[in-house]
Amino acid sequence: MGFFDILDMLGTIAFAISGALMAIKREMDVFGIFIVAFVTALGGGILRDVFIGNTPVWWMGHFYVVHFISISVLLAILFRNRIYFLAKSLFIFDTIGLAIFTISGVQIGVSADLDPAVSVVLGIMTGCFGGVIRDILCNEIPIIFRKEIYALASLAGAVCFIILYSLNFDENISHISTITLVVVIRVLAVRFGISLPTYTIKKK
Repeated sequence: MGFFDILDMLGTIAFAISGALMAIKREMDVFGIFIVAFVTALGGGILRDVFIGNTPVWWMGHFYVVHFISISVLLAILFRNRIYFLAKSLFIFDTIGLAIFTISGVQIGVSADLDPAVSVVLGIMTGCFGGVIRDILCNEIPIIFRKEIYALASLAGAVCFIILYSLNFDENISHISTITLVVVIRVLAVRFGISLPTYTIKKK
């Protein structure tokens, strides 16, 4: 298993835990927790594969990933009472998953010789849309539609990876640099309350 495969699996675990914690917060049953964890971990990748015609989708040929998701769900349930800062835990796991899956999507686009802009879109889709599906199932407004810097962090990471790749940087350096950039952007945005502007319609 190469470095990229390890990163991909860590992203899957991070997103699965993020989904499981959100479902636990919503007081879902075990089945609901697993479903939310599953779609959070794999939803973006499934959409990506369908869009580029890569079927059957990735996880169907790598079924062991379901075992990792199941273990992640079990750990989230068992240690739920030891997670004192649930919001912070969700943020940490969600940010790690976003960074790693952004790389995954971009790299698949690059490997398929797609246009760099298309590869960036695939990175954003892979990184963000599992969380979108999670939030919808948990009756939340998806995070990418709120003021938080989320999709923009994914975009910055995807562009960073494309640039480093085009400059023939070492693959491991490209991965680590992209992950660091996404995490730093998310942390700084939340720490200092940086957000995109919102607009309202004034009532007459």
